[in-house]
Amino acid sequence: MRFPILLFSLLFYASSWSQFQFEGQVSELYRSQPVYLSLVEDYRKSGRVYLDQIIQKTQADSLGYFSFSGEHLPLENRFYRIHTDGCDEQLANKLHFMGQCPTTISILFIANNKDRISLPLGNYNQEFCEITSTNTSTAHLLEFEGLKEKMVLDFIEDDGSPLAENLKFNKWFETFHEFAQSTEEPLVELFVYSFLSERSNETYAPYEAYLTQQKPYLGLASSLSERYPNTSYTSQFHEEMAEHYDLATQEASQNNTFGIKNLILVVSIIVLVVVLLVYVRPRFGLSKGNLFKALTAQEQKVANAIKEGKTNKEIAAELFISLSTVKTHINNIYKKLGVGSRKELLSKM
Repeated sequence: MRFPILLFSLLFYASSWSQFQFEGQVSELYRSQPVYLSLVEDYRKSGRVYLDQIIQKTQADSLGYFSFSGEHLPLENRFYRIHTDGCDEQLANKLHFMGQCPTTISILFIANNKDRISLPLGNYNQEFCEITSTNTSTAHLLEFEGLKEKMVLDFIEDDGSPLAENLKFNKWFETFHEFAQSTEEPLVELFVYSFLSERSNETYAPYEAYLTQQKPYLGLASSLSERYPNTSYTSQFHEEMAEHYDLATQEASQNNTFGIKNLILVVSIIVLVVVLLVYVRPRFGLSKGNLFKALTAQEQKVANAIKEGKTNKEIAAELFISLSTVKTHINNIYKKLGVGSRKELLSKM
């Protein structure tokens, strides 16, 4: 009799963890009001509430507690939003037109069908300021919001020159990218990209200038294809990258009118480059045997640690260096070896 009871208990435990449960509490203003769960499959629509994204509705009880559960969410990570607005439901539909509902409170996070998430009231009874989860990626978007707030304060408190301002923008762009890459979650990097590349943001113009010197998204396309191959996020990102490339090509062709002689010169250069790549590079290129000669001694140690499957934190502990120094070494390795991800690096080792 013990074995069937034990088996039943194990099956019940396993089945209970195949379902998600998102729960939390709202303050007195929103008690006994509807609370909504949305699935955000278009990262360009992650900045506010869209009613067509709502997939589940519940109601906060008299103490403000609410809960969502079920087993109908994707098994892979996705962007989700929980929101409430304290309005009459029919009126709320009108107020949310173009995102103009002033009483809306919401939180965007990353989760999947197996996650348990808690959203307790924070300091001063504030909703959606804290989050705990079984998914290590869930809280990253909230952390990024904190970074954005620090950036805003940094610019408010400073009255520097335009040159100093551009340098400060670049510093924050580097901070954002380093944070996103440290999470090892492509959706976080995608969210950072979505924010920085939004044309309505004040960061857009300096970020476009920054991108002419830096290539922070070399590995994102492949990471999305590997982790989330059949999602709207991946296809949407690839389309945006293709469109951006086409626009850049069109602008270049409009600004540069080549004559016959210039065209012949360009073709000649291309032919020469092809010849060099085909016949010369194999002789002098880096083989797996001398691949590390392009790296410093410390970078070789970091590369070896990556080959052994160690995380950034483990590498930092082993080499007695900071986590940011590890990230700097990794970025240098990527640039020197012409790769954009750990997978590409390992293929060359």
